[in-house]
Amino acid sequence: MSQLTDLITELVRIDSINPVLDPSREGEGHIARFVESWAQERGLETRWLEGIPGRPSVIVRAPGTGGGRSLLLNAHLDTVGVTGMERPFEPRIEGSRMYGRGVMDMKASIAACLLTAAWAREQSLAGDVIFTAVADEEHGSIGTEEVMSQVQASAAIVTEPTDLELHVAHRGFALFEVAFTGKASHTSRPHEGVNALAHLGRFLGELERQAQALQARDPHPLLAHGSLQPVLAQGGEELFTTPARASVTVERRTLPGETSATARAEIDAIIGALKGDDASLDATVTELVAREPFETQGSEALVATIEAVVRGKRGREPAKLGAPYWTDAALVAAAGVPTVLFGPRGGEIHGTGEWLDLDSAHEYLEMLKAVCSAFCG
Repeated sequence: MSQLTDLITELVRIDSINPVLDPSREGEGHIARFVESWAQERGLETRWLEGIPGRPSVIVRAPGTGGGRSLLLNAHLDTVGVTGMERPFEPRIEGSRMYGRGVMDMKASIAACLLTAAWAREQSLAGDVIFTAVADEEHGSIGTEEVMSQVQASAAIVTEPTDLELHVAHRGFALFEVAFTGKASHTSRPHEGVNALAHLGRFLGELERQAQALQARDPHPLLAHGSLQPVLAQGGEELFTTPARASVTVERRTLPGETSATARAEIDAIIGALKGDDASLDATVTELVAREPFETQGSEALVATIEAVVRGKRGREPAKLGAPYWTDAALVAAAGVPTVLFGPRGGEIHGTGEWLDLDSAHEYLEMLKAVCSAFCG
């Protein structure tokens, strides 16, 4: 097997399940130590960050000789869980595919970034090549938030899998809990109570109308439309008692130009209209988590470099696409670093049959090296 295949295999064998998703797991500590040790053995500079105990990230740097542009490569250390998988940490190869948890999302990219950084150290490039191996992308992205408070670069590639195409935009998201407070009464005397579930029902009806209105707006050229939907609901206490409590968790997927404040205002407007029709309605809105959308800005030089490299190796430029999901690219860009998403090919991410196209991983490694050579000088 090649050096890249061997390294991916070693990484997949390390359990790095996000402990927020599965509290029985230890998290990123083991794989972070592997990355740090591997990099140090090859003469690369490393820095360990662990602002939250047990959730480390590692900064790896191949210093340039000076005067050139620096390029940041980002990949996350954590994976989702392994429910339904028989041997998730025993990678197997069938034909040109490797299977295993995290092989695509995103241990192939970690391996490619490490090998690129080690290669860059030997090339005497003018600018730095920096690799941030981060914790917690699969939940709260505390790793990228931490490293971006410590790192600056001329541009960045978030190496999420993109099938060797360029992703230059993705949606954001916001989650809100809307809680309704009513008044309990015996159900034989409903006029003495206030039914929180009934208020929730009216809210859900208006939420659906707002979701339909979003689909009627002019679409984003890469991301189409945002979305709005209820994802969790609960209410009531027992039979024969008018429900005094009900709640729903609402998810809003946002487009560039929209924000979590935009989403909150939409929900507040629905509640305001419902209160105008029924003064007994008592609702509170709590923002649970929000991540803003991403759209490439100021990264023309990096985009042109990647396009030229892909054109030279594949005979065509990569497509410029938008991703429906959220990634750490939004946080890197928000830190003032022009950012794109570019990574290898695979499938069934988060599924039981997650796989990586090994040929694309090798192709991707050579592309990363060429991009660093051209961009960093």
